[in-house]
Amino acid sequence: MNELYHYDRTRMDALLYSIIERNSSSQIQQWLQQQKDKLEETGALQRFNLTFTAIPRFTGKNVIQLSASDLTALALMPGFFIQGYALDKLARIWWLLQLSANDREQYIQAIESLFNAADMNELVALYSALPLLAWPEEWKLRTAEGIRSNIGSVQDAIMLNNPYPASWLDEAAWNQLVMKAIFTDKPVHLISGLDERANPRLAMVLHDYAHERWAAGRPVNPLLWRLIGPFIDEVFFRDIINVWNSGNDTEKEAAALACAATTFKPAQELLSGSPALKQEITGGRLTWDTIARRIA
Repeated sequence: MNELYHYDRTRMDALLYSIIERNSSSQIQQWLQQQKDKLEETGALQRFNLTFTAIPRFTGKNVIQLSASDLTALALMPGFFIQGYALDKLARIWWLLQLSANDREQYIQAIESLFNAADMNELVALYSALPLLAWPEEWKLRTAEGIRSNIGSVQDAIMLNNPYPASWLDEAAWNQLVMKAIFTDKPVHLISGLDERANPRLAMVLHDYAHERWAAGRPVNPLLWRLIGPFIDEVFFRDIINVWNSGNDTEKEAAALACAATTFKPAQELLSGSPALKQEITGGRLTWDTIARRIA
């Protein structure tokens, strides 16, 4: 594995191109190969940038089709998700892998230049490619900047089905991502690493947020309790009791799932007092995905 990358870049390059091949015409493939050959011959950044911009004009935007073997092979980068991508987006991500990363400073400057000049669709491709970029520690600030964006598709590219943030962001930036996702009504269950990166500070922020919503007479996303469950204590348990007793069925089920995630004895006793709910959880019939489907 190349030390510049935290995955097998060569195999990923071949995999992405094979998917492009099966979803494109010979003319598109010929054009992409011509651009690759010219880049390898000259190393000219101007050509690299122009090709990145021009890709949609040559590939079109048809949604790609993936085989079962494709989905298995994508485990090269755990959590990397390309289902539903348009061909131009996938081709742009593949094209980013063609840029030599041996010169760290030159590579970083080239990618940053793309970010700085990008239109909305180009930004989406760049942020979607974060898990595959070389020198991954260099993109943390750029990711934090994207989280603050008000462009919904850019937010989605960073927040949803993207393993980069959970792997590389510090706790403060990670918590900001999750809170922004909740504020903007994103499907938070699609955030990669959501459970693994849960932390007490985030739980307390969510606790305060829930109380602000309640005070304003507004509902609280039931998935919020997923991030509080592992940290339930006397303070958080009062919230769980409130949801359990006054929420609708979905909210009560979310409270039950939160209780199932803690060793806090009063929460365990509360769940045990509802054997049917507990059995649904232990039997795998009630999960956070169940809650997500119900509120979608």
